[in-house]
Amino acid sequence: MKESAVLINAQAIIKNFKEAGETISVLKGIDIIVKRSEFIVIAGPSGAGKSTLLHILGALDKPTSGRVSLSGVDIYALNDEQRASLRNQRIGFVFQFYHLLNEFTVLENCLLPMLISSQLYKKNIEPKSSLTKRAMEILANLNLENRVNYLPTKLSGGEKQRVAIARALINEPDILLCDEPTGNLDSQAGAEIRNILLKLNQQKNRTVIVVTHQQDLFSDCGRIIHIRDGLISAELVLQKV
Repeated sequence: MKESAVLINAQAIIKNFKEAGETISVLKGIDIIVKRSEFIVIAGPSGAGKSTLLHILGALDKPTSGRVSLSGVDIYALNDEQRASLRNQRIGFVFQFYHLLNEFTVLENCLLPMLISSQLYKKNIEPKSSLTKRAMEILANLNLENRVNYLPTKLSGGEKQRVAIARALINEPDILLCDEPTGNLDSQAGAEIRNILLKLNQQKNRTVIVVTHQQDLFSDCGRIIHIRDGLISAELVLQKV
């Protein structure tokens, strides 16, 4: 495999936690290579280590041992500020419970990562009018053009998750990491979010990793990696719809 085709390379990932004086082993040696434009589903029972692995791949949580590189950069060899900047600018996150700021409008929530880039990481950003135009385009593509001035408290669960996806896209990240993105939604809204993520992958070539316990919903989206007891127990490569 050409190195340029590899987006994430995770090797020998081990993650232990201390609890009541005992060591709890959550991940016991995971190896994953993620190619650009892949759609990967990480499935498995509760407690298998799915979300822990996603957080490690996304530079949110350090492994006890092992190496994770993003485009050849060892993300855990970076200092905290460098890793936070990389996370902000190159990785988009979508969580089960949205994590929107209720005092901000839909548009303001969408723009938040770009504002953080400017204020914390001294990144030169486009004029506000240009950023607002980009955010409006993203929101319109997600059928949220009539909700831009709403507060999150006025939105349905599916609308909140679409705002979270828009926010994850504003910095044009290399990859979207989605932790149970449909877990808090009814079946109709969940299917809508699944279709949005698949469209981003197939039409925009966006690399997507989804952690889910709803494997049936994502069963035809690409590569499925099963995790059980902290190890990869099976891997299936399926043809995308």
